[in-house]
Amino acid sequence: MYEKMLTTVDYINMKTKGFKPEVGVVLGSGLGGLANGIAVEYALPYSEVPNFPVSTVKGHQGQLLFGTIAGRKVIAMQGRFHYYEGYPMETVVFPIRLMMQLGIKFLILSNAAGGLNPNFRVGDIMIINDHIHAMPNPLIGPHDDRFGERFPDMSEPYDKRLIKLADEIAMEKGIWVQHGVYCSTTGPTYETPAECRYFRIIGADTIGMSTTPEVIVARQGKLPVFGLSIVSDMGNIFGVDHPITITHEEVIRAVNAVEPKLITLITELIRRSSQIKF
Repeated sequence: MYEKMLTTVDYINMKTKGFKPEVGVVLGSGLGGLANGIAVEYALPYSEVPNFPVSTVKGHQGQLLFGTIAGRKVIAMQGRFHYYEGYPMETVVFPIRLMMQLGIKFLILSNAAGGLNPNFRVGDIMIINDHIHAMPNPLIGPHDDRFGERFPDMSEPYDKRLIKLADEIAMEKGIWVQHGVYCSTTGPTYETPAECRYFRIIGADTIGMSTTPEVIVARQGKLPVFGLSIVSDMGNIFGVDHPITITHEEVIRAVNAVEPKLITLITELIRRSSQIKF
């Protein structure tokens, strides 16, 4: 896998003339519009990048963007890969390891997620301060020291300095944010009422089908991470007596409605992150 990654790095360096990104960004379901805030210098479709699969999910454009946000060089994934698409975990997390090899200093992850906390509402932005990983661990299997430790510490999966900075920006800009625990499952089914109750009991505030594998490999490589969930629906938290039918199209509509606030928050976070020494 490491040798494949180096092949991909060589290809990208050739195509982008040695572009050196400082920040990595993953744009989740329905969040592809955040790309409009990037002054794009190079765009590489996944289908043209060696060792990259192709995103099969509606709302994921499927290309790597290289450019600047607020004057800082970024690499952005316009669409991510999911375990439920049938890809092995090493493929799901390959782009994160690639970004680290290209030299990013920290990683921003976003996702659309179902709300489990009854105090949340559709359209809320939740800053992730911890997570529950309820799918296969991406570090299972043969270990390669070049990716990091075999048993990485996960006591601080999300960087407290970035969270503090994001809180300051949100308060200044009048953006309401929640904080909480994100839970990931394999999907692709949405949760039953009993599953919603279970994940809420064990501490989850939002639930989705991505993000945590990316965080795990980032932290294995000592890369700071900032994560956001957009509450796209409230799932079946009220049980079988009040069932809610959830569709992917509704999820995307809910996320699109809050996208301008998300763009402001992430843009300012990238701009002001230069004050943090990573």
